Amino acid sequence: MFVGADGCKAGWFAILLTENNDWKVDVFPDVSNLWNKYNSASMILLDVPIGLRERGPEERLCDIEARKLLSPKRRSSVFPAPCRQAIYAKTYEEASNINNQMTGRRLSLQTWNIIPKIREVDILLSNDESVGSRIREIHPEICFWALAGHSMKHSKKTKGGFSERIQVLESVYPHTNDIKDHALSTYRRNEVARDDILDALSAAVTAMVGVQRLISIPETVEFDSQGLRMEMLYRPYHRECESI
Repeated sequence: MFVGADGCKAGWFAILLTENNDWKVDVFPDVSNLWNKYNSASMILLDVPIGLRERGPEERLCDIEARKLLSPKRRSSVFPAPCRQAIYAKTYEEASNINNQMTGRRLSLQTWNIIPKIREVDILLSNDESVGSRIREIHPEICFWALAGHSMKHSKKTKGGFSERIQVLESVYPHTNDIKDHALSTYRRNEVARDDILDALSAAVTAMVGVQRLISIPETVEFDSQGLRMEMLYRPYHRECESI
């Protein structure tokens, strides 16, 4: 089993794929529930920063390299990961002040909005070393870049961007539209947004090639002070994509 998941308004939207082309979608209130349900999966790929710096102006190398690969159109989708202390703050102002003190950068509201998800994953992985070998980080735009062989032309929030990404996913996974249609009809948009479906499916399709075939950004993995990987994974690009 292979799982890809993205944070959504209802919690975490997850897609399970199997070697037999079976699939399942689900929503979990938090990442611990997701892990408890799918801890027998070969790999769980999450669209969330995993592994955080404690202090200093240096960004994670995976964020820096990802922006270079996505330049110029999609580079802005990779934002600087917060420092670890900031994700445990109780308010945006407190978190932004801490991050500024530790790294010299204030937090964007976009970053603050996903901090609860970052914190959930940080707690889960920090409390159980065995989890970190199977829960790993992806960035959807890097996944799409790798699947297509180039960055996406349009924002995923637009109709053109949604169609563009669905076409890329269809080229490598035959049940893309079945999953998309099922998710859209099952969940309300205030629970699971259209782009949450795209992001989770890009992660699941990436996971399905197996950990041995995945490529890491950076090539030499960095580890944070808790021993967590600071990396993004993607599957190698094949000019003639074959269905899984």
